[in-house]
Amino acid sequence: MGRPQHEVADVIRKYGTGFLAESRQPAHHLRTLDALIKCRTAALGGHIDGCDSCGHQQVSYNSCRNRHCPKCQGLNQQRWVDAREADLLPVPYYHVVFTLPDKLHGLCMSNPRALYHLLFRSAWETTQAFAADPKYLGAQTGMVAVLHTWGQNLSLHPHVHCIVPGGGLTTAGNWRHAKGKDNFLFPATAMKKVYRAKFVSGLRQLYKEQKLCFQGQAAALASPTAFGALMRSLFVKPWVIHAKKPFAGPQQVVRYLGRYTHRIAISNHRIKAIKDGKVTFGWKDYRKNGKKSVMSLAASEFLRRFCLHILPPGFVRLRHYGILASRSKTAALEQARSSLGVQPPPPPPEADWKELLLKTTGIDLDACPCCKTGRMQTIRTFHKARSPPTLPLAV
Repeated sequence: MGRPQHEVADVIRKYGTGFLAESRQPAHHLRTLDALIKCRTAALGGHIDGCDSCGHQQVSYNSCRNRHCPKCQGLNQQRWVDAREADLLPVPYYHVVFTLPDKLHGLCMSNPRALYHLLFRSAWETTQAFAADPKYLGAQTGMVAVLHTWGQNLSLHPHVHCIVPGGGLTTAGNWRHAKGKDNFLFPATAMKKVYRAKFVSGLRQLYKEQKLCFQGQAAALASPTAFGALMRSLFVKPWVIHAKKPFAGPQQVVRYLGRYTHRIAISNHRIKAIKDGKVTFGWKDYRKNGKKSVMSLAASEFLRRFCLHILPPGFVRLRHYGILASRSKTAALEQARSSLGVQPPPPPPEADWKELLLKTTGIDLDACPCCKTGRMQTIRTFHKARSPPTLPLAV
């Protein structure tokens, strides 16, 4: 895939000032937008490389490394995937998606940290409850979960993608395979009811403890009467859990994780045009079986939707539970492999960022683009410029 013609950073540069003049944004949103427009520019410093054969020179600028930047996720993704390959067991893995109904979107915008944390917790407690039930498994399982907050059209659509191994460890330390019927881990219909009950219970507790903020679309829900009506309405329709068939094998799990773990709201390659105050981008309409289409939004609306998916500072969007949690993973995986009669895979070799880039994209940054035979070597580095924020109020 070649270099994209348009970038999210281009939208921010061209329309960011106007957007911020009409839309008040929190400080961490401003810092993110500012980082994206400085990414891989002289503002962040860089280095000059020269060819040891023909003398060709070229300048490379540093990346912002912001987790919301479309240009900075490839290497982080590959490093994470390489590390996770060592955790895979020779068992089926299942993909489960827990989604929040749109009635809660207003509360999510006012309370992203609290509600997204509750979403993670409810998804894991639901999975754990079914795994512990002897009717379904009777063992301790694990889960890798990643939060996505967007739909293809950049609207708010909070959900967590979960990877669950097809089995777990009994109290005796033996591996027990899942009893999933029709190629599904646990019955989705039953999971939906338990998941909804756990989330609503947690939400009621947050309200009781006065830990919810009611702003914007959520302002009308602040009174006990309105909040109670919202809670009752959440039981009118079933909540959505996509319980999918197991992956074909461990390699398919790794490929999936590589696509989803470090994905952001929109990639630069999806942006088709930026002109006349509008941003045009490609999207898939999953209500029409993933039909590909093109959407145009006013630049201010595009940036508003993009900012919906900037997570609170320090919020962890990729989490591990049960036998895959950091504190217990080493011992649990050792027990599981012993029970399954398999040896652990060799640890991934150490690779610097240039080797990872070559592995992920096929781009060899050390090869001279001019003579094709020489090797590029760093001959000078320069630090980022001490300049004021590019956007107003960005701190």
